[in-house]
Amino acid sequence: MKLAEDTKSENAQSGLWETAKVIFQALILALVVRTFLFQPFTIPSGSMMPNLLVGDYLFVSKYTYGYSRYSLPYAPDLFDGRIWEGRPERGDIVVFKLPSDPRVDYIKRIVGMPGDRIQVLDGLLHINGEPVKREATGTWTPEGGGPEIPVFRETLPNGVSYDTLDIFSRGEGDNTEVFEVPADSYFFMGDNRDNSLDSRFDVGYVPLENLVGPARVIFFSVRNDAHPLAIWRWPADMRTSRLFKGL
Repeated sequence: MKLAEDTKSENAQSGLWETAKVIFQALILALVVRTFLFQPFTIPSGSMMPNLLVGDYLFVSKYTYGYSRYSLPYAPDLFDGRIWEGRPERGDIVVFKLPSDPRVDYIKRIVGMPGDRIQVLDGLLHINGEPVKREATGTWTPEGGGPEIPVFRETLPNGVSYDTLDIFSRGEGDNTEVFEVPADSYFFMGDNRDNSLDSRFDVGYVPLENLVGPARVIFFSVRNDAHPLAIWRWPADMRTSRLFKGL
């Protein structure tokens, strides 16, 4: 009888040990994936509307631009610059660390490359003295209603096109000075041009080192500030048309 009880105890301990190993391996795998491959990111504001909405959950590619100290959890100061460096392209939607406070993540679109001269005149983006192609394509209505907002299709010199919103005909960022982008730095703007804190304002130029990676795909999306684990709200709040949408 005692032998049977000992066997049951050993089996229970073995089962607990196997479960602990599986959990540990899963945590290590998740840490590796998040650190070196893909990091999930939630859209917290409307600065990238109409292309990114509050409640979008997306994956950011950590390896595309190589790795900096900001690629690692808690940003340990182990090295400067980037290793296995890859260069961003104009038009990329990128998550980056705010230069003035690297604890804060921002997501915007690259419009200015190193050495560029960037200026906005009457709401029209200029790159190196040339106006970027911009054409009106209609209007966009926010979720939950509200006034229709004019939409303009913008096409960058490398052919990347995307929609932008123009809430005000003379917004605060519609006329700017000329910004000369330093070497190894980038100029970012939000697609919602009149509701975006970006390089036109306090964000300033963003060093290459601060770039976390480009946004690649929306893997989940819910409206009305619903929590992604609130399954009972999915039928009403999930934006099915945005699932697995590439960026």
